[in-house]
Amino acid sequence: MLHLTRRMPLLALCAGLALPTLNTPAQARHRHADTDQPASVSASCDNQDFLNKQQAFENGGPKTDAAVHICGTVLTLSRTARQTRSGRHGYFYITVAPNISIRIVTNLDEMHTPAWPWVAKGDKVEVVGRYYYDSARQQGVDWTHRGTGRSWGIPGYVIVNGTKYD
Repeated sequence: MLHLTRRMPLLALCAGLALPTLNTPAQARHRHADTDQPASVSASCDNQDFLNKQQAFENGGPKTDAAVHICGTVLTLSRTARQTRSGRHGYFYITVAPNISIRIVTNLDEMHTPAWPWVAKGDKVEVVGRYYYDSARQQGVDWTHRGTGRSWGIPGYVIVNGTKYD
């Protein structure tokens, strides 16, 4: 995951989407599964909560998976779905604050959506899911579907321009 800051131009973010290892971070997320899971998530979009969690991770805090409810605008997306061990996934980035974006991972085999891509640059989105932080370059929000499991118990969703996908 590329964390867009003032030091990283948008070009670097877009270049990162074309890397053949795009699906690699999706396979690294279970290393925090032995920690206590959160029991709830904010009922409304709370980008500041997300930014606080991100800053705590970047400052060396424990890298536990966190429930987030964020909103923003689609900055860029992967035009093709990628196959990983856990199914077909679509990826996009949303802005959550000026000069800060986060990768959104959608499990297309679990969600009730049209064919990928069902988001476009400039779309307004709201996302509930699991924020994982493996490193500054490998972070994002997954579990954006309504399913739950042993490693995550909070149903997620993505709202695109008012249409909910879960």
